[in-house]
Amino acid sequence: MDYLEIKGGKSLSGEVTISGAKNAALPIIAATILSEKEVTLTNLPNVVDIRTLLKLLTMLGGTVEYHDNVAKINNGSISSTKAVYEIVSKMRASILVLGPLLARFGECDVSLPGGCAIGQRPIDLHLKALEAMGAQIEIKGGYVHANAPEGLKGAKIIFDKITVGGTENIVMAAALAHGTTTIVNAAREPEVVQLCEMISKAGVKIDGIGSDELTIEGTGGKVLEFEETEVIPDRIEAGTYLCAAAITHSTITLNKVNPEHIQTSIDKLESMGCRFDIENDRITIHSPEALKPVNLTTLEYPGFPTDMQAQFMALAVFAKGESIIEERLFENRFMHVSELNRLGADIWLKGNIAAVKGVERLNGADVMATDLRASSALVLAGLVAEGTTNIHRIYHLDRGYDDLEGKLSALGADITRKKEQS
Repeated sequence: MDYLEIKGGKSLSGEVTISGAKNAALPIIAATILSEKEVTLTNLPNVVDIRTLLKLLTMLGGTVEYHDNVAKINNGSISSTKAVYEIVSKMRASILVLGPLLARFGECDVSLPGGCAIGQRPIDLHLKALEAMGAQIEIKGGYVHANAPEGLKGAKIIFDKITVGGTENIVMAAALAHGTTTIVNAAREPEVVQLCEMISKAGVKIDGIGSDELTIEGTGGKVLEFEETEVIPDRIEAGTYLCAAAITHSTITLNKVNPEHIQTSIDKLESMGCRFDIENDRITIHSPEALKPVNLTTLEYPGFPTDMQAQFMALAVFAKGESIIEERLFENRFMHVSELNRLGADIWLKGNIAAVKGVERLNGADVMATDLRASSALVLAGLVAEGTTNIHRIYHLDRGYDDLEGKLSALGADITRKKEQS
């Protein structure tokens, strides 16, 4: 098993190019099931989750050519509609094949999902919506057995709470359904928008893209032909590198980034004393010598993203004063707190609220990654901790960051991937 060794105290400088968004690429890959023709996807990030979902397509019978961040996918030869536990248990996003498999083939068996242990993320909203569209759903032996022998039918879907994966699954299911589907309380994330735009360009009429109400006119079972699609930049990766600059009091430039998608992170960093030069898809951050404390609450897009909460907590550790961080989306998303405290942070928890008192310094230690974004928070802390920090279980990190240690090394960090001793 690999770990990261970080020797803290190095300032950063230079430029870094942001990779494609994992969370945009995954639903787009799943959407290729809606086509029998070859689909080309570009700007895919080279991360484990992408390779896992592409492997799932090949296990279903599709063909995949993947190299240099480009995938050519042909699902015309799919011969199985069973997404097995071996794959789905590794990555929650595998549940995104449920909607397109059911829409195209009228039946499927999909294992209940796994992924990061950041809290309960039940798929009951997905299943309830598919049942409203005429599907017969049974959960047995750890699998979702879905059946719609006469095809899915358009329906009015009202989500009790905002669900990104649920919105994506129902958008894909509705694309081939008979009639019109309306999704009320739909997720508005940029990743959802790109999926809708990709399906819309394939000839499916979708009204309300980018809003909380989507109306989709299904093709009645006719499969789609997709244009070549370039995955949008990863807003969480971009935000993470901005935090890396801020915590090390550095100036760096991000290339190939969408400033609109990370506006809330920019706003919070400005409140902490950072300055920005923004020109098209380039952002340069200038960091102050002393960070101001920050108060933030995680919310669905366009609110502050839960996927940036851990990174900002690492920043708050060095702010001059007390910061308050409220996590409203996932009940277990403070698992990085104990690890940051191992390095010398002063963080107190009460329910879903963390109080972070700024400290003068951290000391390097052995710490353990507990989920994807917690991993990046520990990397940020390691960049400034005195001495050496070893971050273990970085397979979480590899699920979502494309060559993090390579990009940070190019900016001047002293970070090395090593093998655990047996």
